[in-house]
Amino acid sequence: MTASPSSPGPSSTPPASASAPSTSGPSASAASPATATPGPAVAHPPHADVPPPAATPSTAPSLAAEAPGTPAPERRTPLRARWDAVPLVHRLVGIITVLVGLGLVLAGVVSATLLGGTMVGQVDEKLESEGLSLAQQQLDSLTPFGSTLAPSDYYVRVQVGGFENVSPPSRSARLRYGVPVVPDLTAAQATARRGEPFTVRSTTDDSRWRAVAYPLTVEGATGSVVVALPLGDVQSTVKRMVLVLVVSGAGIVLLGALAGAWAVRRSLRPLREIESTAAAIAAGDLSRRVPPAPEQTEVGRLSAALNGMLTQIEQAFAARTASEARMRRFVADASHELRTPLAAIRGYGELYRMGALREPAQVDDTMRRIEDSATRMGGLVDDLLALARLDENRPLRREPVDLTVLAADAVSDLHALDPSRTARLVPLVAGAPSGPCVVLGEEPRLRQVVANLVGNVVQHTPPGTPVELAVGTAPDGQAVLEVRDHGPGIDPEHAARVFERFYRVDASRGRDSGGAGLGMAIVAAIVTAHGGTVGLDETPGGGTTVRVLLPSAPDEVPEPDLTGPSGGSTMARPDHRREA
Repeated sequence: MTASPSSPGPSSTPPASASAPSTSGPSASAASPATATPGPAVAHPPHADVPPPAATPSTAPSLAAEAPGTPAPERRTPLRARWDAVPLVHRLVGIITVLVGLGLVLAGVVSATLLGGTMVGQVDEKLESEGLSLAQQQLDSLTPFGSTLAPSDYYVRVQVGGFENVSPPSRSARLRYGVPVVPDLTAAQATARRGEPFTVRSTTDDSRWRAVAYPLTVEGATGSVVVALPLGDVQSTVKRMVLVLVVSGAGIVLLGALAGAWAVRRSLRPLREIESTAAAIAAGDLSRRVPPAPEQTEVGRLSAALNGMLTQIEQAFAARTASEARMRRFVADASHELRTPLAAIRGYGELYRMGALREPAQVDDTMRRIEDSATRMGGLVDDLLALARLDENRPLRREPVDLTVLAADAVSDLHALDPSRTARLVPLVAGAPSGPCVVLGEEPRLRQVVANLVGNVVQHTPPGTPVELAVGTAPDGQAVLEVRDHGPGIDPEHAARVFERFYRVDASRGRDSGGAGLGMAIVAAIVTAHGGTVGLDETPGGGTTVRVLLPSAPDEVPEPDLTGPSGGSTMARPDHRREA
């Protein structure tokens, strides 16, 4: 069997070419931009005293025209609004489910396509390897009574010079797959196909056949021989494969949605805990905290940031509450302290107005009492003003001040004020040499500290009680000033509060037992403003020691004159006194 040029023969039908049906859909028209429709919207006026202009269809400008620098608000579509209203859990589960479904669909399409292509390739290999021999056998078995080939799944058709012989497939194959509808092919048409398999339809609608054609020349007559195999097994296998993929994919999507919902809810559990914590804090429980998580995770970093913020909020609220409480107490105590001298002044004024003071001695005594009340009230106002200025944290003048000079001046003043007392200036450590102890600060303020502490000793210890002022340097390099007395001392329950404003151990506030309770508060405020600390301790052998620590001056700062100022006593004011 050889290929030769085609000769006139029976009319043949050209091979059917597969063409994709032309489909046309409606073209998407571009949506025109939405135009602003004038309406009765009222624009907010830029100034409260200028009435807004009436909005009319011809004059009502858009918001963008009124504020060109302000970005226009984002317009959300109904779909976007509905999506924004979906809870985060449902969003994440929906996204996971859609992604899993799309992945399974893509995998199924690829798998079905590869399986179908592979099985069709196997049929093509079988046709290419057995088709030529079957065609030769068909020619050799031709008899006047037809072909003598045994029935099989193969379909063989021979067309030569107007002669056509068909070897149909077996009866079972015809019942299952039908018979292929093969176009008539000339030798030239068969040669043009180059022995490549092609697909033809069948007499059964749901079946296809795979065929291969060869040119044929017999005794000078040309024609073609076509060998075909059914694709029914391939189609049924692919259909079963698709069905299995659809069923398994649906199950995988369902399991993925359930597993995703569980995983998302478990992952978002810290956010629900944060939500419950925020609700508890909003209800007033500022001590609640977000449960900690590993800081390498997003939730852990969020929890750490929120806990830090909540701590600051709690501290701020506590500080504000304490400040408000101190302010209320401060106002109440100040009112109480000022009410007594004001009431005395008013009472003496009423006595004078009513004519009850008839004797010159009575008038003199009344004037003296009024002056004492005014002096006490003035001292209280001065103390309050000093505390207010210290609370403003105004910058201090930083100049070298020798605490030894201040202590020596205080000892001299105490000798002049109460000669019966033994007052000494001693080293901080017994037996250590005395010398200058220089700090940086405002000398008048530091003198007020020493004066208040010494005046406190005079006010609250029995006459003749010895007093010691010790100056030195602590092991950490800080300057130390101690005022030691050997009186009855202070109970521990009151020692922690003596630096509070208006605090006095004597609750009766008798004028014979102390002042308003601001002297030690002023001491604490001045020392704090200088970067130091002040505290109480028990004097060995009985009594109280007030210990003041201040940062020492740098070595390169020149030392002040050790002779110190001479003149007025720092003990002149009677309102620097002891609070406990």
